[in-house]
Amino acid sequence: MPQTSPIPLEDHFNDIISKAMRGLRLGDVELAERTGIAALEIQCLREGQFNEVAARKIAPVLGLDPGALVESGRRSFYPAAVAVEGLAQFNTPFDDMCVNAYVVWDPVSKAAAAFDTGSDCSVMLEFLAARGLRLSLIAITHSHGDHIFDLDRLREKTGAPALVSALEPVEGAQPLQDGATFQIGRLSVDTLLTSGHSLGGMSYVVNGLARPVAIVGDSIFAGSMGGGGVSYEDALRNNRQKILRLPENTVLCPGHGPLTTVGEERKHNPFFASEFTSPHTP
Repeated sequence: MPQTSPIPLEDHFNDIISKAMRGLRLGDVELAERTGIAALEIQCLREGQFNEVAARKIAPVLGLDPGALVESGRRSFYPAAVAVEGLAQFNTPFDDMCVNAYVVWDPVSKAAAAFDTGSDCSVMLEFLAARGLRLSLIAITHSHGDHIFDLDRLREKTGAPALVSALEPVEGAQPLQDGATFQIGRLSVDTLLTSGHSLGGMSYVVNGLARPVAIVGDSIFAGSMGGGGVSYEDALRNNRQKILRLPENTVLCPGHGPLTTVGEERKHNPFFASEFTSPHTP
């Protein structure tokens, strides 16, 4: 059956600092010069030794919210549990990490769609059979191997067609354009190009369940975001302007880590909290 036990956060404060430094192309020495913090202290932060004073000083230079970064350092933030009928999360191991895939379905018609496959779609297939769901399509958030590892088997077992951004072709998948829409039974799905982590990263916004649901791949995580593998600037902009402008109660389904919501990320994500909330000092 799908994931029921809590999934750890994908990133901690040192991951967040490191991603921001890489995205801004700042090394320890340059960041030290800009902040007055010793380069050795910055190195210690990156290696996981939390120092609140140092974290607060470097946060503004890195475009991070100091209070939210301290929450991450104190490990005091974890998103509230989310459950929506018509949404199931599947968390599977891949090398030294875990990756998420999702099934969304119309409870009336039993039409369903999978979003990514994770490393092993076995539990997903069992879930579909147990619920009597008919998989009508497989939508891919991006083409990184951990997200599509079991795509061929899922297609073979279900006969469902696969869709992927036209900017990231995948063998056996049909190209999808930004802004395309499709149906899952009575549910409507809008596509948003949320590139930055990858060239053709797609987010899928589902309407028709008890609350909006957005499957966002590695664009954003609970309390963090995917690295700007293609463009850090694009990743930040798309998260701000597309994902975090969705209704506050929208459930966000990331490629790694636990479910979260737009409201939670506006308050607690160090990359974005300064824009959406007043400064806070936890």
